[in-house]
Amino acid sequence: MKNSQWLGIAAAVLVIAACFMPWAYFPVLQKEFTGFWSEQNRYGRPGKVLVFFSVVEIVFFLIPRIWAKRANIFVAAVGLAWGIKCYILYTACYRGECPDKRIGLFLVMAGTVIALVAALLPDLPVKEDA
Repeated sequence: MKNSQWLGIAAAVLVIAACFMPWAYFPVLQKEFTGFWSEQNRYGRPGKVLVFFSVVEIVFFLIPRIWAKRANIFVAAVGLAWGIKCYILYTACYRGECPDKRIGLFLVMAGTVIALVAALLPDLPVKEDA
């Protein structure tokens, strides 16, 4: 795909931005959790991992080598798996109290999926053996 690399970079930047947005609202606590903040750090800081994977993806999208494209597929797949883990973690109910999902969590999921699809469709010129 012609513009898949730029689409992948945009998706990675979207994931980084979404880490700073609210991911879930817990009515019992009356607080919103983000990728970098949760009450007493119970969920850790999954935004740090997502930002790391997104930065590595951006670097691999910019390198026009076959090894970088192959490594980017792996990194994007691990990023998607981490995004799914975060989605399950932040939306799980606890003792009958369910959090309200916020836009940041959906943007993380969309960004990681788009980044993986873009990594699977690299724009790399093929050399003809003559």
